[in-house]
Amino acid sequence: METQLETQSKEFLKQILTAPSTTGFEEPVQNIVRQYAQSFADTINTDIHGNVIAARNPDAALRIMLAGHCDQIGLIVNYIDEKGYIYILTVGGWDLQNLVGIRVKIWTANGAIDGVIGKKPIHLLDEEERKKIPKIHDLWIDIGAKDKDEAAKFVNIGDPITVELEYRELLNNLIAAPATDDKAGLWVAFEALRRIDGNKLKELNVGVFAVSTVQEEVGLRGSRTSAFGVDPHIGIATDVTHATDCPTVEKKQNGDVKLGDGPVLSRGPNFTTKLVNALVEIAKKHKIPVQIAAEGRISGTDAASIQVNKSGVATALISIPNRYMHTPVEVISLTDIEHAANLMAKFCESATKDISYIP
Repeated sequence: METQLETQSKEFLKQILTAPSTTGFEEPVQNIVRQYAQSFADTINTDIHGNVIAARNPDAALRIMLAGHCDQIGLIVNYIDEKGYIYILTVGGWDLQNLVGIRVKIWTANGAIDGVIGKKPIHLLDEEERKKIPKIHDLWIDIGAKDKDEAAKFVNIGDPITVELEYRELLNNLIAAPATDDKAGLWVAFEALRRIDGNKLKELNVGVFAVSTVQEEVGLRGSRTSAFGVDPHIGIATDVTHATDCPTVEKKQNGDVKLGDGPVLSRGPNFTTKLVNALVEIAKKHKIPVQIAAEGRISGTDAASIQVNKSGVATALISIPNRYMHTPVEVISLTDIEHAANLMAKFCESATKDISYIP
């Protein structure tokens, strides 16, 4: 059955998806996160790295950390040539074919500047050039400037860039937007914190810390520093995972993951088996649909750094199925993120101060 997000929660999702947060430049989205958390968090802190940490019952004996990263892959201004064309570097992992011919925004100190990414037209490519995948130095941004001096009046070296940030609703409760990786996970962590029954946390002597982590896309950096500060006993990361319900994706290699069938719980060495099993039982108890996936390696998510924080943390990952990851048109299900938030919240309400996941 499809679920409907509350108006306030859906507006929060739209706001974070349409706010720029190129890795290292996450302040605009973090401002939105802090504002949203004010109505339900007992404390809100921002550390020196830029992670936003909102907590309920923060002085409790047992600490649970819910983590979703707010940064998105982007670009950065590297060079302006004499004709005013802007050359760029990638921030995070791009398939460069997805950048050709798209609209972008350069986020300057004086506001956003519109531009388009250009390359040599196909009509002018010779036979060998047509066979080659473009490299980043083959692409440029055109903002319409007449020359370098005019471009430099608006744009500085080191300014962050995003693709045009849009939110589009598709059929069957699906949405398309850049950076659902991982603003969908950020939404889940903070929406779970909002939905938790605060009285239960106090009765159980449990504290919950929702963290909007930074710089995940360049090495899981924000989750490392914030986990050190929170010092959780239990850590649940939430990120996106590859949906395999679209053409050309091999399920024998990538598992069977569908949009709309619920969030994904992963099993593997990065995850504490007892904790994953507990989440499965919570899902069954509350009739929350979940999918199970295998991960034979350490995941490329915040769960990787949380697990090895200090002397170790009981760790799990709740993933949101995502089509077309790391493109400007990522697709997720609103039903899946709502089920993920409910699963997180119900787990936190079930924890007790003396719970142990030691093998």
